[in-house]
Amino acid sequence: MIGQVIAAGLGTVAFALLFGVPRKYYVYCGLVGGAGWWLYSVLVVYVHFTLTEATFFATMLVVLMSRFLAVWDRCPATVFLTAGIFPLVPGAGIYWTAYYLVTDRPAEAADNGFAAIKAAVAIVLGIVLVFEVPGRFFKRFVTLICHKRGSGG
Repeated sequence: MIGQVIAAGLGTVAFALLFGVPRKYYVYCGLVGGAGWWLYSVLVVYVHFTLTEATFFATMLVVLMSRFLAVWDRCPATVFLTAGIFPLVPGAGIYWTAYYLVTDRPAEAADNGFAAIKAAVAIVLGIVLVFEVPGRFFKRFVTLICHKRGSGG
């Protein structure tokens, strides 16, 4: 699982590079993407959540981290969110849906397509839910951390 988390982090950094994220944010983007994949893997393998449930909670973690880092570094949350959500996007499900459609296997196509749609809806709901949390919550938390560290902001 550690290898997958590292691969997710590196893939997230590559995706950030592709989208023109400033170089100083690459490490944060990698941490966000890796953390999201780590939580997804733990929830599926050890807690036995469904793929949709794991995607939902991992998305919530990605968005929470993105919002905290946005306040921490005074930049838009989408810098981290766009790249960090990359490992959770159901690309393989979409691929297999198309493959099964082309190879005339409609039952498998429907199963994979429905799973991909559920994962996409879980991502949307996770993003919307965390973005409903007021921004002052994140500002207070970051201020508290900075105060305890003695950096003053």
